[in-house]
Amino acid sequence: MKFYVIRHGQTNWNKKGKKQGKTDIELNEEGIKQAKEARDILVDYPIDIIVSSPLKRARRTAEIINEKKSVPIILDKALEERGYGIFEGKTKEEISQDKIFCTDILDNYKINKQYKDIETIQSLCDRIWTLLDNLKREYINKNILLVTHGGVTGAINGYFNGANDRGILEDLNLDNCEIRTFEIEGKQ
Repeated sequence: MKFYVIRHGQTNWNKKGKKQGKTDIELNEEGIKQAKEARDILVDYPIDIIVSSPLKRARRTAEIINEKKSVPIILDKALEERGYGIFEGKTKEEISQDKIFCTDILDNYKINKQYKDIETIQSLCDRIWTLLDNLKREYINKNILLVTHGGVTGAINGYFNGANDRGILEDLNLDNCEIRTFEIEGKQ
């Protein structure tokens, strides 16, 4: 069983370096082009089902990829981006003025810091890990493409590889429409 993970195509907020979170932003022209390029790469991947965040940028990426796959697409809110609350729509420079906002704290699974209205790392992981457990059970020995968001990749990576020694779940640092593969050996 394989899980392919792809981050959605570019949006105007990506281009401007703005934190998107749950704000529902469309792909821009470059994002559509990236999704089409990913579609052409993924055409030879053995994908049985696509599970996508329902947010527009991920959903549209999944639809474009599926033009050459023609497999079922399931929209699942569990794959939505992490909620960044008041920081959504702000650039890294604007966010950096908040002295407490620090990914080493906010992404530390051991600390699980609640700050303002940002979704906690354990809440994010709970929804992602539950989804992955369910997919493994429901689609035994199938290959699944997950179409999601940059902030979710840390939770996905943590599911397969755990946290580092400090308790940080490391993001996959995927560029828009970059693909990673996780394989689960044997029967589930």
